[in-house]
Amino acid sequence: MDDEIAHLRSLNLIGLGSRWQSVVGRPAPEHLPKHLLFSILAYRIQADALGDLDATTVQLLKRAATVQSLDEILPLVAAQDQRKQAMVLGTVLTREWNGQLHRVMVVEGGFAFEGKTFDSLSGIAFAITGTNWNGPRFFGLRAGNGKGVRT
Repeated sequence: MDDEIAHLRSLNLIGLGSRWQSVVGRPAPEHLPKHLLFSILAYRIQADALGDLDATTVQLLKRAATVQSLDEILPLVAAQDQRKQAMVLGTVLTREWNGQLHRVMVVEGGFAFEGKTFDSLSGIAFAITGTNWNGPRFFGLRAGNGKGVRT
């Protein structure tokens, strides 16, 4: 990948146009300057080698291109960030409550706590405290007073 991108840097506008033709399957747009042809081709090489953007990110970028102000896109970006923080199987969350340390593990189908599987962190927070809590907040995964730690 690095060698291919280095080779692209050495090409002139005609060479980049030829490379574009071989990668994209049609002639390069005539209005694109050399630096944009290079950038787009380098991106394509990296995306082919490392993976492209996921569909949700592409949708977010398309939406961002149509908004009138930054205030319209910030909530969308925040929501996407929260989704990307989804926990992988095996993640362990810890929370101290009333001097006792509680450990929860992310498992297939939910969360394991004290030999039981729960559908939600809120159910575990209730089991620990006896009161209703926002589970992600209780375990420190969202803003608030939770003091949870990912390990």
